[in-house]
Amino acid sequence: MRIFGKSLSEYFGFEKVILALIAIVGIVRLALSLGGVSNSVVKWISITAISFIGLIYVSITAYTSRFGSYKQILPLVFLQTALAHLIVIVGIILAIQSNKDNIYSAPEYSPAGPGGNGKTWGHVIAHLIAGFVFLPLLGWLIGSILMFVTKKVASQNPSQA
Repeated sequence: MRIFGKSLSEYFGFEKVILALIAIVGIVRLALSLGGVSNSVVKWISITAISFIGLIYVSITAYTSRFGSYKQILPLVFLQTALAHLIVIVGIILAIQSNKDNIYSAPEYSPAGPGGNGKTWGHVIAHLIAGFVFLPLLGWLIGSILMFVTKKVASQNPSQA
Protein backbone atom coordinates (compact mmCIF):
# COMPACT_ATOMS: atom_id res chain seq x y z
CA MET A 1 0.00 0.00 0.00
CA ARG A 2 1.40 3.36 -1.04
CA ILE A 3 0.33 6.68 0.45
CA PHE A 4 1.63 9.85 -1.19
CA GLY A 5 4.41 7.87 -2.89
CA LYS A 6 5.64 6.03 0.22
CA SER A 7 4.82 2.59 1.58
CA LEU A 8 3.22 2.16 4.95
CA SER A 9 6.37 0.40 6.15
CA GLU A 10 8.43 3.48 5.18
CA TYR A 11 6.19 5.66 7.36
CA PHE A 12 6.44 3.20 10.26
CA GLY A 13 10.20 2.95 9.83
CA PHE A 14 10.64 6.71 9.75
CA GLU A 15 8.93 7.23 13.11
CA LYS A 16 9.38 3.87 14.83
CA VAL A 17 11.02 5.44 17.89
CA ILE A 18 8.19 7.94 18.35
CA LEU A 19 5.57 5.22 17.91
CA ALA A 20 7.38 3.01 20.43
CA LEU A 21 7.49 5.88 22.94
CA ILE A 22 3.77 6.57 22.47
CA ALA A 23 2.99 2.89 23.03
CA ILE A 24 5.24 2.61 26.08
CA VAL A 25 3.93 5.79 27.72
CA GLY A 26 0.29 4.93 26.97
CA ILE A 27 0.58 1.40 28.30
CA VAL A 28 2.61 2.38 31.38
CA ARG A 29 0.05 5.08 32.12
CA LEU A 30 -2.79 2.55 31.92
CA ALA A 31 -0.87 -0.09 33.93
CA LEU A 32 -0.07 2.36 36.72
CA SER A 33 -3.68 3.49 36.86
CA LEU A 34 -4.97 -0.09 36.95
CA GLY A 35 -2.32 -0.84 39.59
CA GLY A 36 -3.83 1.73 41.92
CA VAL A 37 -1.52 4.70 41.45
CA SER A 38 -3.57 7.86 41.84
CA ASN A 39 -4.61 9.83 38.78
CA SER A 40 -2.93 12.91 40.25
CA VAL A 41 0.39 11.08 39.81
CA VAL A 42 -0.35 9.15 36.59
CA LYS A 43 -1.50 12.29 34.74
CA TRP A 44 2.13 13.48 34.65
CA ILE A 45 3.03 10.57 32.37
CA SER A 46 1.67 12.20 29.27
CA ILE A 47 0.85 10.47 26.01
CA THR A 48 -0.14 13.92 24.70
CA ALA A 49 3.31 15.35 25.42
CA ILE A 50 5.05 12.47 23.65
CA SER A 51 2.68 12.83 20.69
CA PHE A 52 3.38 16.57 20.49
CA ILE A 53 7.13 15.95 20.60
CA GLY A 54 6.59 13.39 17.84
CA LEU A 55 4.68 15.94 15.76
CA ILE A 56 7.52 18.44 16.07
CA TYR A 57 10.10 15.75 15.28
CA VAL A 58 8.45 14.43 12.10
CA SER A 59 7.57 17.92 10.86
CA ILE A 60 11.19 19.00 10.99
CA THR A 61 13.00 15.77 10.10
CA ALA A 62 10.70 14.81 7.21
CA TYR A 63 12.14 17.82 5.41
CA THR A 64 15.71 17.84 6.74
CA SER A 65 16.20 14.11 6.06
CA ARG A 66 14.53 14.43 2.64
CA PHE A 67 11.88 11.87 3.65
CA GLY A 68 9.11 14.00 2.25
CA SER A 69 7.17 17.22 2.33
CA TYR A 70 3.82 18.52 3.52
CA LYS A 71 1.75 15.61 2.26
CA GLN A 72 3.92 13.04 4.07
CA ILE A 73 3.22 14.74 7.40
CA LEU A 74 -0.44 13.63 7.31
CA PRO A 75 0.21 9.84 7.36
CA LEU A 76 2.99 10.31 9.93
CA VAL A 77 0.71 12.28 12.25
CA PHE A 78 -2.18 9.90 11.57
CA LEU A 79 -0.11 6.92 12.76
CA GLN A 80 0.84 8.75 15.95
CA THR A 81 -2.66 9.92 16.85
CA ALA A 82 -4.30 6.64 15.86
CA LEU A 83 -1.91 4.67 18.09
CA ALA A 84 -2.37 7.03 21.04
CA HIS A 85 -6.15 6.98 20.75
CA LEU A 86 -6.30 3.21 20.30
CA ILE A 87 -4.54 2.86 23.65
CA VAL A 88 -7.00 5.32 25.22
CA ILE A 89 -9.92 3.44 23.65
CA VAL A 90 -8.66 0.15 25.11
CA GLY A 91 -8.51 1.85 28.52
CA ILE A 92 -12.07 3.15 28.20
CA ILE A 93 -13.38 -0.24 27.06
CA LEU A 94 -11.61 -1.91 30.01
CA ALA A 95 -13.36 0.57 32.30
CA ILE A 96 -16.73 -0.12 30.67
CA GLN A 97 -16.28 -3.88 30.98
CA SER A 98 -14.97 -3.81 34.55
CA ASN A 99 -17.14 -0.89 35.68
CA LYS A 100 -13.99 0.52 37.29
CA ASP A 101 -12.43 3.81 36.21
CA ASN A 102 -8.84 4.16 35.10
CA ILE A 103 -6.83 7.18 33.93
CA TYR A 104 -8.54 7.11 30.51
CA SER A 105 -12.10 6.97 31.85
CA ALA A 106 -11.80 9.00 35.05
CA PRO A 107 -14.63 11.51 35.51
CA GLU A 108 -12.21 14.45 35.48
CA TYR A 109 -11.16 13.46 31.94
CA SER A 110 -14.56 12.45 30.59
CA PRO A 111 -16.34 14.35 27.81
CA ALA A 112 -19.02 15.40 30.28
CA GLY A 113 -16.41 17.16 32.42
CA PRO A 114 -15.64 16.66 36.11
CA GLY A 115 -18.19 14.41 37.72
CA GLY A 116 -19.21 12.94 34.35
CA ASN A 117 -19.05 9.32 33.37
CA GLY A 118 -16.06 8.40 31.22
CA LYS A 119 -17.11 4.76 30.96
CA THR A 120 -19.38 5.18 27.94
CA TRP A 121 -19.43 4.07 24.32
CA GLY A 122 -19.94 7.73 23.41
CA HIS A 123 -16.53 8.43 24.94
CA VAL A 124 -15.06 5.64 22.79
CA ILE A 125 -16.68 7.10 19.67
CA ALA A 126 -15.37 10.57 20.54
CA HIS A 127 -11.83 9.17 20.65
CA LEU A 128 -12.35 7.37 17.35
CA ILE A 129 -13.42 10.62 15.69
CA ALA A 130 -10.72 12.68 17.41
CA GLY A 131 -7.91 10.19 16.90
CA PHE A 132 -8.69 9.18 13.34
CA VAL A 133 -10.10 12.38 11.80
CA PHE A 134 -9.90 15.66 13.69
CA LEU A 135 -6.51 15.46 15.42
CA PRO A 136 -4.57 14.10 12.42
CA LEU A 137 -5.88 17.03 10.36
CA LEU A 138 -5.03 19.52 13.11
CA GLY A 139 -1.62 17.89 13.52
CA TRP A 140 -1.04 18.08 9.77
CA LEU A 141 -1.83 21.83 9.87
CA ILE A 142 0.54 22.44 12.78
CA GLY A 143 3.18 20.17 11.24
CA SER A 144 2.90 21.98 7.91
CA ILE A 145 3.52 25.29 9.64
CA LEU A 146 6.55 23.79 11.39
CA MET A 147 7.84 22.41 8.10
CA PHE A 148 7.31 25.77 6.39
CA VAL A 149 9.40 27.46 9.10
CA THR A 150 12.03 24.71 8.82
CA LYS A 151 12.25 25.23 5.05
CA LYS A 152 12.65 28.99 5.51
CA VAL A 153 15.38 28.59 8.12
CA ALA A 154 17.17 25.93 6.05
CA SER A 155 17.06 28.12 2.93
CA GLN A 156 18.78 30.92 4.87
CA ASN A 157 21.49 28.47 5.93
CA PRO A 158 21.99 26.14 2.93
CA SER A 159 24.78 24.16 4.62
CA GLN A 160 22.21 22.78 7.11
CA ALA A 161 19.68 21.52 4.53
